Amino acid sequence: MAQNIYDDPRFFAKYSQLPRQVHGLEGAPEWGAIKAMLPSLQGKRVADLGCGFGWASRWMRENGATSVVGYDLSENMINRARADTRDDAIEYRIADLNTLELPARSFELVYSALTFHYVEDFDRLVGTMHRALVPGGALVFTIEHPIFMAASQPNWIEDGRGRKTWPVNGYAIEGERRTNWFADGVLKYHRMLGTTLNTLIRNGFQIDQVEEFAPTPVQIQENPGLAEELERPMMLLIAAHAG
Repeated sequence: MAQNIYDDPRFFAKYSQLPRQVHGLEGAPEWGAIKAMLPSLQGKRVADLGCGFGWASRWMRENGATSVVGYDLSENMINRARADTRDDAIEYRIADLNTLELPARSFELVYSALTFHYVEDFDRLVGTMHRALVPGGALVFTIEHPIFMAASQPNWIEDGRGRKTWPVNGYAIEGERRTNWFADGVLKYHRMLGTTLNTLIRNGFQIDQVEEFAPTPVQIQENPGLAEELERPMMLLIAAHAG
């Protein structure tokens, strides 16, 4: 079973105060880039893996999806999503993506935001998603960029002139990473960029688009703190379809 850090009360309280949880999708700087990668949602049945508070699930219904099923390991997340949703065509289920089973050919879109780096057996999950999609069905997901999460001590290093550098070490050593983020020992799984892409290809996906998110000049002007994201990619965005 995956580590369920989001049901730790102290972690969850801090996580809930992140701008992307307070303001929803518009509080996520990468949301505009994600929207550009999504297919038309009209008439689509959608699986939202790692649905969190349900922001994306609700947005997809508002933009034409026929139905959405949101899956998340955290009972806290699912309870919040259910409390904030007034739509019978959206269903939320508690599920561990490490063992998730999905009915065959039951979705036209599988979506996930910043969740798959918590999954140990990515190959198994990719195969599950491919079987769950109709032929030609879309997969759009974001993960922490492998450059961002490879380091054993992922924190900025500043030189004498204040220039920030992000350390990258052990990049080719895939597997567990432990970080201190709102709590000690948060468990994630590092995979090289090639591993992620080749796992998709090996399981029958055709890759349509890959983006290494960086904020736009307008975003930096509105939020100068985002300028440091130009020093290294924090997020990897991938769109693919089932062949």
